Parts: sequence; structure tokens; C-alpha cells
Amino acid sequence: MKVLDLQCAHLHTFEGWFASEEDYQDQIARGLLGCPVCNDRHVVKLLSAPRLNLGASAEAAPSAPGSGDRAEATVQATQAAWLQMARRLVEGTEDVGERFAEVARQMHYGEAEERGIRGKTTPEEAGALLEEGIPVLPLFLPESLKGPLQ
Repeated sequence: MKVLDLQCAHLHTFEGWFASEEDYQDQIARGLLGCPVCNDRHVVKLLSAPRLNLGASAEAAPSAPGSGDRAEATVQATQAAWLQMARRLVEGTEDVGERFAEVARQMHYGEAEERGIRGKTTPEEAGALLEEGIPVLPLFLPESLKGPLQ
């Protein structure tokens, strides 16, 4: 099993687990590997030191790459918290897709049962909803959160 430190073009860092180097290369070539934060498909390996398990040792395990850098640790913690919030949002809402504005209006005017929904709409339509007193919140959700994660 290979554990690789990866980074997308937007500088989001994450970890990937692969059966082998060939497995990693195959997934990259087929476009299967994407950033869990922004779903960017341009992913590269970062340099990382190998961790060798040579038996029990009283020494502390080496720290993760970049763990001494407080700014990077803060960014990674923020990304992890955002991903956790986004996953909860996806789990607790119904995806109504392109019908978002229509369903939001139906709920607002009592024509449909109120529930948590998410979907897509244009900025103009979102503005119209706000003018009608219908609260909306634009939020970017990566496609990778909308399906099962491995």
C-alpha cells in the first residue's frame, strides 16, 4: 500500500492511498483522481519522506510533512472542517437540482412541505428569491461530495 501526499492546482493538499505506483499512475491517466476540496483533476505528488516500520521503537514517530509549519496546519485544519460541514450539509438536504428556485418558492408560499434543499440556480434567480424574502445561501459543493466516498 502506498500513501502519497498529493496537491491540486489550487494548492489543496491531501493524502491518497494506492495499491502501487502503477495504480496511482493509472488513476491519474484515466482522470479518476480529483481533489476532495475542489474536485480539480490536475493532481501532483508532493515530495515526502518514507516512513519505515522497522519494529517497536521508543522514539516518537516522525511528524507529517509540513506539520511544523503552523500556517499550513491551520489551512489543512480549516479545509478538513469545511469538508466535514459540507458532508453534513449534503447528508441533511435533498438535492432538487435545477428546480431549486421553483421548490424554494413552493416551500416559502406553503405549497410544499418545508425541508432542507440544495440545488442549482442562476445568480439572477437567487437575487429574485432574496427580493421575495426567501433566504438562499450560495455554496460551492465539490462533485466528489455528492457521491459515495471511498
